[in-house]
Amino acid sequence: MKSIGFLKQHKKFDHTFPRIISLIVFLCVACLIQFSVYAKPAVVNSLPWKAIFPQADRISEFVGKPPAATAYRGDTIVGYLFRTKQIAPIPAYSGKPMDMLVGIDTTGKVTGIKVLEHHEPILLVGIPESSLDDFANQYIGKHVDARIKVGAGQRSGYVNIDAITGATVTVMVMNRAIMSSAREVAMSKGVIADHRADEVSTRRLRGDYFVTVDWDKLTENGAIQRMLLSRKQVDKSFKNTAAEYIDNAGWGEGNDAFIDLYYTYLNAPTIGRNLLGESQYKSLMAELKPGEHAIALLANGRYSFRGSGFVRGGIFDRILVRQNEAEIAFRDHDYHRLSDVAIKGMSGFAEQAIFIIRQQHKFDPAEAWQLELLVKRQTTPLESVFSSFSSTYQLPDAYLDLPTGVHAEEEPIWRSVWRDRTFQIIVLLAGLTSLSIIMMLQDWLVRFPRLLIYLRNGFLLYTLFFVGWYMLGQLSVVNVFAFTNAIITDFSWSTFLIDPAMFILWAFVAGSLLMWGRGVYCGWLCPFGALQKLVNEVARKFNVRQFQLPQIIHDRLWGIKYLIFLLLFALSLESLSGAERYAEIEPFKTAITLKFNREWPFILYAAGLVVISIFNCKFYCKYICPLGAALGIPAKLSLVNWLRRRRECGNPCQTCAAECEIQAINDMGEIQINECHYCLDCQVTYWNNFKCPPLVERRKRHERAQRGKAKPVPESPRRHPSNFGMNTPDSETENMHKNTER
Repeated sequence: MKSIGFLKQHKKFDHTFPRIISLIVFLCVACLIQFSVYAKPAVVNSLPWKAIFPQADRISEFVGKPPAATAYRGDTIVGYLFRTKQIAPIPAYSGKPMDMLVGIDTTGKVTGIKVLEHHEPILLVGIPESSLDDFANQYIGKHVDARIKVGAGQRSGYVNIDAITGATVTVMVMNRAIMSSAREVAMSKGVIADHRADEVSTRRLRGDYFVTVDWDKLTENGAIQRMLLSRKQVDKSFKNTAAEYIDNAGWGEGNDAFIDLYYTYLNAPTIGRNLLGESQYKSLMAELKPGEHAIALLANGRYSFRGSGFVRGGIFDRILVRQNEAEIAFRDHDYHRLSDVAIKGMSGFAEQAIFIIRQQHKFDPAEAWQLELLVKRQTTPLESVFSSFSSTYQLPDAYLDLPTGVHAEEEPIWRSVWRDRTFQIIVLLAGLTSLSIIMMLQDWLVRFPRLLIYLRNGFLLYTLFFVGWYMLGQLSVVNVFAFTNAIITDFSWSTFLIDPAMFILWAFVAGSLLMWGRGVYCGWLCPFGALQKLVNEVARKFNVRQFQLPQIIHDRLWGIKYLIFLLLFALSLESLSGAERYAEIEPFKTAITLKFNREWPFILYAAGLVVISIFNCKFYCKYICPLGAALGIPAKLSLVNWLRRRRECGNPCQTCAAECEIQAINDMGEIQINECHYCLDCQVTYWNNFKCPPLVERRKRHERAQRGKAKPVPESPRRHPSNFGMNTPDSETENMHKNTER
C-alpha cells in the first residue's frame, strides 16, 4: 500500500522509469551487438608466414627442439619461424599463454611477429588490433640478444619500446615470451653462442686474495670506477624535454664538473682492506650477513649523490644499482658514513659513503653491474623530468676464481613488475590501511557526520583517480572467471602475482567480505562506483531532483544482476574468451581502464550509466553489475554484524529505509548485507538523537524530566498535564492545611 501511495503521489514515475529502463536495455543490447564487430579475438586459419618472410618461396615443417620451421628462398635459408606457445608458454594476465608467430633471420634479427591466439581481456575487447600490431612491429630489426625494456624510463644497456596503454602487464609478458623464444631458437640454430650448458663456468670472488696497492693502481685496473659529468652533458640529456631550458642555480656552467664520482666494491679484500684499513674493513665484514655486499661512493662536484630524500623519507632517490633484471635502491638503514679512508694516493672527497646491498637482491659480484645516477629537474610544482646516467662496473679477473657452477635462473616476471611499481604498491597499501581504520572506528566516526562525509568523498576521489585511472585497479567479474578457471585447470600463483594492484585488491576484498560483506568494496573501492557516487553528489549540490524506484519494483529488479552473473559464469565454464567478451556489460573497461577512449557504442553505454546516476544513485550497481552479484553471494558469510539496529527499526520506524540510496533496507528494517554498500548513513541516523525516532522520543522525555527537576515548588497547587486535571496527593494536603489556617 505504501508503494502504491507513493506512485499516486509521483505519477511521473509511471512514465520516467519505464523510459529509463528501456534506455538501459537498449544500450545493453546495442553494446552486445557491437561486441561481434569490435571484440573479435585474433583468430587465423593458417599461419601467415609469408607476411613475416615475404622474400621466401617455401617453408619447412616445425621440427627439432625447440620446434622451428626454416624459411627458404630457393636453396638459401633466409630465416627461422617459431611459435612462442611451443617454446616459452608464459602465463599472461588471463592465466593462459599467448601464442605468437615470430620470425628471425640468419643474423639473429626479428623479421616479424603475428599474434595467433590470446585470451587477454583487455586485448579481446577494448584494445584495437592495430595497437597490438603496432606494438609487435617495434621488435622488427631488434637482435635476439638485445635487452628490451617495455614502457617509459631509460635504463642503461636496454632498448626501450612503447607499451600499450591499459595493457602494460600483458605486453611485458609478450616481451618475455618473444625474446626468450627467439634466443632459444637462435642458439639451437647456431645463430648465437649457446649459453645453456648444464655445467657452465661461473666466476666467484676470491675471498683470500690480498695484495697491498695504492689508489692509482686500483683506478688503473678498474677496481675503482669513475663517473665524471659536466654541466654541459647534463643539459644535453634534457634536450627536447619540458626541462630543457630550466636552469638550476648552483649546478655550474658549461664544462664545470657537475659531479666527479668514484665507486667500488668493498668485499674484495684487495680493494676493501686497502681503502678502509684493516680494522675498519674487518668491522664492516663482520657486520655483513651471508649474501650481503658493500660498495663505496666518493664524490666531488656541485651535485650530491645522496640528495635529501633519505632525510625526508629514508630513501636515497638519486642512486640505483642494476644487475641483470634486478634494480637495487637504498634506504637509510643501508647507509654508512665513510669518514676515514686509509689508502695512499687518494685526494680528498667532499662526499663519501658506504652502501649495503642486502641478501634478498641476490647480488653476484662476479657479474657486471651498473651504478645509475638520477638527475631531476622540476618543470611544474607537481611534475618533474628525470635523466639518468650510468656506468658499468666489472670486478677485475685477478680478484676472481673460476669454479664450475650452474647459471642463475631468469627472474620471474612478476618480481620485476612488483619492483617497478613500488611507489604504487606503497600508496595502495596506505589507502587500504586507512580504509580498514575507518571501518574499525565506524561507531565513533558516524557520530561526526560532517567528518564522515569528508572522509568518504575524499576516499572516493582517491579510489577514482589513483586506484582507477592511475593504477588501473578496477576489479571485474572476468577476474572471478579467470580465478575459477585456474583452479579447475592449472593453478599458479605467478599468474595472479603478475598484476600487483589486482592481487592486493582481491586479497583485501577477500578479507573484507568476511569482516564487513560486499559493501566495503562496492561502496568505497570500486572506481566506477566512485565515479557514479561522486557525480550524484555533485548533482545533489545543484539540487537535481532524485528519483528512487518504489520498493516493490526495486525488490524485483535487484535480482537481475544475479541472473547476469550466473549466465556469464555458465558461459565461462564452456568458453572463457566468450564470457570475457559478453562481460562487456560491465562498463569498467571503457570508463576506467581506457578512460572513455574507445568506439562510440561502448562510450554511449558507459556514459549513459553515469548520466543515469545523476538522477538515481548507482543505478548500475543496484540492478546490473555482475561483479556486485559475485561479491554479494559470499557476503552472507560475513563473521561479524557491524551495522547496529534497534527493535523499533522497521516497526514502526522507516527513517533509515527511506533515506538509504541503495535501498538495501527492507520494510522490516533489516539491512540486506548482500546489497548494502556500507555508506554508513543509516549508522549516522542510528546515533542521531534529533533524527532517529526512538532516540528523539527518549531525548524529549529526558528534557521534560530535566525541566521538571529544575522548576521551584509553587505556593499554590497547579495542575500538571500529566495528571489529566486531577490534584496530586501533595497538592491536596497543601490545600487542607491552608483551609485549616483560614
